[in-house]
Amino acid sequence: MNHANIKEALEWRYATKRYDATKKISSQDWETLKESLRLAPSSYGIQPWKFFVIESPETREKLKAVSWNQAQVTDASHYVVFIYKEEIDEAFIQKYIDEISKVRNTPVESLDGLKNMLTQNLGKAPEEKIRVWSQRQAYIAMGFLLQTAALLKIDATPMEGLDPSAYDKILGLEGSGWKTVATVALGYRHSEDAFQNMKKVRYPEDSVFTFIK
Repeated sequence: MNHANIKEALEWRYATKRYDATKKISSQDWETLKESLRLAPSSYGIQPWKFFVIESPETREKLKAVSWNQAQVTDASHYVVFIYKEEIDEAFIQKYIDEISKVRNTPVESLDGLKNMLTQNLGKAPEEKIRVWSQRQAYIAMGFLLQTAALLKIDATPMEGLDPSAYDKILGLEGSGWKTVATVALGYRHSEDAFQNMKKVRYPEDSVFTFIK
């Protein structure tokens, strides 16, 4: 993978509107896509997200009905719902501290400073602030998924055209402390999707970059 390959992949990708329902992502490629989500960065490394992979055709049909009937929901090979934590409570912080201790073979007591900082900055923050913050973390993970898909020449469609509350109900999230924020459909573009032939519209460099020297 060189600079030209990366640029070509970024030029190639687009928000696919029509998928070929007969084409499926290989198990090897899917493992890499999953890892791009699992290894994505988040503030403090705390990972306030979950990723629901909707395999059930029946569930996909229900979700399609509350997603403006967009065909990507049912026709794509894989459909991922991004879920965020609406409150960072003491139990969630402790779980993260315990995981650090286990993975890094570090005494849990030595992480008291980190735990106190997380409690102060996240555990005691206003609810609305945490909701917005958690949603932003989920979008970081989404970016990693979209980039990885492009490098693998797998089509992807980030989607916000849906009813998050209806998703929460269908997926059994109500009262769980987790909520839907967005989704990504993944698969392979249909040969008749006209959008694949349209030129990508992006502003030139001098319109979006400012260099402060």
